[in-house]
Amino acid sequence: MNRRRMLTLPAWLLASGTAGPGFSAAHAAGPPGYTVSTGQLEQAVAQRFPLRYPVGGLLDLKLLAPRLRLLPELNRLGTEMLVEAAGPALGRSYSGTFELDFALRYEARDRTVRAHRLRVHALRFPDLPPGPSALLDAYGPALAEQALGEVVLHTLRPQDLALPDAMGLQPGSITVTPRGLAVSFVPAPPR
Repeated sequence: MNRRRMLTLPAWLLASGTAGPGFSAAHAAGPPGYTVSTGQLEQAVAQRFPLRYPVGGLLDLKLLAPRLRLLPELNRLGTEMLVEAAGPALGRSYSGTFELDFALRYEARDRTVRAHRLRVHALRFPDLPPGPSALLDAYGPALAEQALGEVVLHTLRPQDLALPDAMGLQPGSITVTPRGLAVSFVPAPPR
């Protein structure tokens, strides 16, 4: 009987909203979850930028902090970032944009939500001559992988996971919603 009470207490805490920031039960009957706002995502990503990449000793690229777009219909995040290119092959500095989108995954080892499975859509430099433009097109996917591949978008704190862990739950799927990310919790495998 006491064990049954102990199992219902965490569900009551979740439904009452006392489990802490980010953690919620969307519906009392539904599984608990954790939410990450767009602002939290952008703040985490901005800490990694600007990034600089030399390309074959011919030019240098500087990637500025990206603007994230939620793509709930694809369950992905999109981004557009400003890129500055300069170096001996160019003769002067050029500005452009880099567009891509990516899926999300949870890494239990360090409690992080990470970008993965990047898809590059465009690397545009409107004023760049054709030769250097072709060079940048060739390096675009590798540049995206270096800049955003497995980038940490959010880190769950130990206190964020204390209650789910006590309930025998662990983060499961990550869903992109119009307001941010929703991380669902699923039963953890037996230890």
